[in-house]
Amino acid sequence: MNGPDAGAPGSVVPFPNVRVVQQVGFERVELLKILDIYGRMVAAGFWRDYAMDFGKDAAVFAAFKRTAERPTARIEKRPSLRGKQGMWALFGEAGQVLKRGHDLGGVLFPLERRLMKVVEE
Repeated sequence: MNGPDAGAPGSVVPFPNVRVVQQVGFERVELLKILDIYGRMVAAGFWRDYAMDFGKDAAVFAAFKRTAERPTARIEKRPSLRGKQGMWALFGEAGQVLKRGHDLGGVLFPLERRLMKVVEE
């Protein structure tokens, strides 16, 4: 391509008037942690289905006991809250905040606790 709009060979020329829509998502490590707890909750009989939503403000993982109901638990990642109360939040079935923080592992701890069982000898 020759002409005034041609860049150097191998350079990327952006399309004019193209709006880029930003979307929040889970990184691979984060999704592996979430799916690990999901699999263990399914094996324990607490959950049966899940859904994910990726918007411009937040990424949400919702777990359901039955598909037609409200989510039993909802894990949200909101990067805009990273500097304040933490970008991770765990919500209960009624929408109450169960845990908030900067570390995903700490936010998932109430779910881990639910999986713990007392073993008697």
